[in-house]
Amino acid sequence: MSQVKRISNTLDQNAKTRRFVFVLLENFTLLSFASALDCLRLANRHTTTPLYEWKLIGEGGDMVTCSTDTTFKLDDDLIDLHRDDTVILCGGLDIQSATTKKVLAWLRREARKGIRIGGLCTAAYVMAKAGLLDGKRATIHWENQDSFAEEFPEVELSKSVFAIDGTRMTTAGGTSSIDMFLQVIADDHGEELANWVADQQIYSSIRTDQDTQRLSVPTRIGVRHPKLSQVIQMMEQNIEEPISPSILAKDVGMSTRQLERLFRRYLNRSPKRYYMELRLQKARNLLMQTDMSVINVALACGFASPSHFSKCYRAHYDTTPYRERGTQATRLSI
Repeated sequence: MSQVKRISNTLDQNAKTRRFVFVLLENFTLLSFASALDCLRLANRHTTTPLYEWKLIGEGGDMVTCSTDTTFKLDDDLIDLHRDDTVILCGGLDIQSATTKKVLAWLRREARKGIRIGGLCTAAYVMAKAGLLDGKRATIHWENQDSFAEEFPEVELSKSVFAIDGTRMTTAGGTSSIDMFLQVIADDHGEELANWVADQQIYSSIRTDQDTQRLSVPTRIGVRHPKLSQVIQMMEQNIEEPISPSILAKDVGMSTRQLERLFRRYLNRSPKRYYMELRLQKARNLLMQTDMSVINVALACGFASPSHFSKCYRAHYDTTPYRERGTQATRLSI
């Protein structure tokens, strides 16, 4: 008996078709949405009655443009849903602008029905803004983690590829939609079907909600040196209150001079310079993604004064934090 027939025979042919309602927000990430939808499509190949069906909706109910500038025709506006529906918000670029009052009001109303709600890529922001993630474990794309943590301290933010907490589901974006939807299929119809879907997608490394979304430090920097990786990890975890190079060196069992040589050899910069770049990158993320004041951004990134922060920022990015914020505000208004 073929694998397809064997799986088909083990499925409950009387199982009720489950509906996923995808809410496509402006500039949603195509990869995240397509990855999720394809998992459902493939799962349906095993039964005469589809295991899943889906509907595409959005504000206005007309057309929406994704991250690749491709336009999608929506099936409907933000309609009333059934209690057994599953809502999947699809986010992407400029999620703050896509989080409109109408979307938030609709989401809160539907959430009161007890509907299961998920968010792909940056859509966790919309869920948190609606108050649906308070006290819940959630994740969001690593590039948005800093700003999310500052704005929503009541959410238990995870660095995992996806997170499922009760009726709330979130993914980090990209192919992490596959991982989460494979988990959904496994929970609904068994791991054999989920594994078959993964095989069809040539997806050989299925991740769980315990896997982190970013590459390991050695892979990211292209250097496999355990002590260097350890120091960089400590730097990344201590942005608001930077640790001096001497303490970093001591913590990994070397002298400050040895640490300097290590950074010069592998990264062509001093530990102090590298640490500063990490802090400025976080500062830029906060400036671009939140409405935090410049002084609060400075403090969150370990700068004692706005003037010192502005001087360092200008030296690195060739503009001031205030101009960066102004440029972002202009872009959002276009």
